[in-house]
Amino acid sequence: MAWFRRTKKNITTEHKKDVPKGLWYKSPSGKIIDTEELKANAYVSPEDDFHVQIGSQEYFEILFDDSKFKELDTKVESKDPLSWSDTQKYKDRLKDVKKKTGLTDALRTATGDMNGRGVVVSAMDFKFIGGSLGSAMGEKIVRAMDYALKHKMPYILISQSGGARMMEAAISLMQMAKVEAKLTQLADAKIPYISVLTNPTYGGVTASFASVGDLVIAEPQALIGFAGPRVIKETIGRDLPEGFQTSEFLLEKGFVDMIVHRKMLKRQLSESINMLMPI
Repeated sequence: MAWFRRTKKNITTEHKKDVPKGLWYKSPSGKIIDTEELKANAYVSPEDDFHVQIGSQEYFEILFDDSKFKELDTKVESKDPLSWSDTQKYKDRLKDVKKKTGLTDALRTATGDMNGRGVVVSAMDFKFIGGSLGSAMGEKIVRAMDYALKHKMPYILISQSGGARMMEAAISLMQMAKVEAKLTQLADAKIPYISVLTNPTYGGVTASFASVGDLVIAEPQALIGFAGPRVIKETIGRDLPEGFQTSEFLLEKGFVDMIVHRKMLKRQLSESINMLMPI
C-alpha cells in the first residue's frame, strides 16, 4: 500500500502510468541515453563507445542509401523437418519466436544501393533463436549469392550467431558445406564476398563461411569464436589470455583483417568493394 493516497473523487495514485519500453538505453557504464540519440549514433553508446547489439533492420538502415532497400526471399522460413521436441516442440518454438520478433528466420537478405553502388546484404538476428544456423538460413544465403551472381553485385554477410541450430541436427550442419560450395562459384565469377563479424559470432558459422571472406571485418569488442571461453578453459585446464576471443585479440592473431567502427562501416565497405571490384 502507498504511504500517501489522494481520497478526493476521480483522483487516485493507486496505479502508475505505463511508460513505453525502449525510450531510453542504459549503457554499460551506467549512463542513460535517449534511444533517438543512440540511433543517430549508429547504435553506438556515445558515453563509452559500446556497440549495442542490433539486428538486420538496423544494419540495413545504416548501410543502404536513404535506408531504402528491397528484401529478398521473404517466404523462405524455418520448418520442423525432424519433428523435434525438447522442453518445447520445435514447431511451437518457431511459432512463438516468429510472433515475438516479427521475423520468419534468423537471417534476412536485402538489395539496394550503398553509396550509389548496388550490393546484396544478408544480416543475422540474434533474437531469433540466437541467430542459429538452420536450413532456412542456409537456403537464404545461397539464394542471396545467386542473386549477386546474376546481377554482378558484391555480397556482404553480417554474422551474429550462437552456431548451428540443434533442433535441425545434421540438416543444420549440412548448410555449412552448402554455403561454402556456393562461395566457390562467387569466387570463380570474381564477385567480392565480405564477411562482417559482430557480437557474438560463434559455433559452426565462425568455423565455416563467416571466416572465409575476401575480406573479414569485425566490430570493436565483438566476441568471436567456436566454443565459448568457459568450455575451452575446462577442456585445456589452463587460464586463457586477457581479451581472449575479442575482435582485438583475433586481429592481433591474424584471424580478422580489420576492425571497423560501426559509424565507419558503410564507408569502409564501399571503399573495399571499389578496390576488389572496380567499376
